[in-house]
Amino acid sequence: MKVIATSIPEVMIIEPKVFGDSRGFFFESFNQENFRQATGLDVRFVQDNHSRSVKGVLRGLHYQVRRPQGKLVRVVRGAVFDVAVDIRRSSPTFGHWVGVELTEDNYRQLWLPPGFAHGFYVLSDIADFLYKTTEYYFSDFDRSILWNDPGIAIGWPIEAGVSPVVSSKDEKAARLVHAEVFE
Repeated sequence: MKVIATSIPEVMIIEPKVFGDSRGFFFESFNQENFRQATGLDVRFVQDNHSRSVKGVLRGLHYQVRRPQGKLVRVVRGAVFDVAVDIRRSSPTFGHWVGVELTEDNYRQLWLPPGFAHGFYVLSDIADFLYKTTEYYFSDFDRSILWNDPGIAIGWPIEAGVSPVVSSKDEKAARLVHAEVFE
């Protein structure tokens, strides 16, 4: 696998080695030892999640304020613009974001360590999104930051005049300045 640095050092793009021919393709979507060697991280994943969304859906920006989750995310159908926002107040990159296009054709994965809010915008007609987490989901600790917070100014690839489809929870999310974040 190949690890690609982003503007926030802890967030990494992972490109697996894909073997393909006229029959199709094969790749290891996750191998604990290879991941550890390539990233220097010794993490343990405890939960796998799968979501399906239609074009124009924006999910996020989500995180758990207690028992935070590290996430390894990828798309197995379609395409999304995936975003990580650093919400660790003591970090030099607090409030900064990284955005990466993940598609079924580029096989890329994104590693988001604990302490980051996560969201994605669906670019294709439909997208199946998979993520491994280092901590279980706890609804009591679930929080959201407003996807279009001007204090973060994420460059979502949303066409002018188009409003993304968001949940009522995400519509009511807090701006970063008012959000419960990590120290």
